[in-house]
Amino acid sequence: MPPESQPLRTQFERQLLRVQRDMLRMGALVENSCVLAREALCDRNLEAAQKLPLHDKQIDQFYRQIELDCVNLLALQAPVATELRRISAFMQMVRDLERIGDYAKDIGEVSIKLFPYPVHPLTERIQTMLDRCRSMVAMSLLALSNLDAQRGLEIKQKDDAVDLDYEEIYELLVHHPPISNSIEPAVLLVLVIRYLERIADHSTNVGKRVAFIVTRLPTLVEWSAMRSR
Repeated sequence: MPPESQPLRTQFERQLLRVQRDMLRMGALVENSCVLAREALCDRNLEAAQKLPLHDKQIDQFYRQIELDCVNLLALQAPVATELRRISAFMQMVRDLERIGDYAKDIGEVSIKLFPYPVHPLTERIQTMLDRCRSMVAMSLLALSNLDAQRGLEIKQKDDAVDLDYEEIYELLVHHPPISNSIEPAVLLVLVIRYLERIADHSTNVGKRVAFIVTRLPTLVEWSAMRSR
């Protein structure tokens, strides 16, 4: 690398690190949204449910700014292969994080609709599934913070457990007698476990994208497959 280009590369690296830090700040909001969703659903905490839309707006602001920053880096700089890996993966990961925030907000909305009904007998089982998803979000953020490919790929193991949770709880909800002579609680809880299953999928995606940054440059076909999820 010519000596005169080294300051530019150093500046570019600082910009990449700033984007990564902003993603982690966004991720902290996303993780907190998952905590609020748990409090709303499992503890019947109305205040927690009401905080979720505000959190979601802040997450969306981060998402738009980070995406714009990444586009500017691609358009105004000349990223080399390793830098291109990071920018491309960041653009995908920030979308995954934004979707997790959306699902947490959705769980809060469902929780409010469940408040008038008695606590469903399967709530504790769903809480276990929710806690598993929260831990996956935390793992994905740790993998991103440290650019730890191995930790990122380990998230898939928990995703398999969440998929099993979904299948088992779905069957139990479908065959459980209606509560208060209404099928609405069961329908709403089916939505909740679907949201949780998607949170787990997006957390797994973040882990996979961290591995892509660290290990190799994916092909265009692989990136297209990742974008379609």
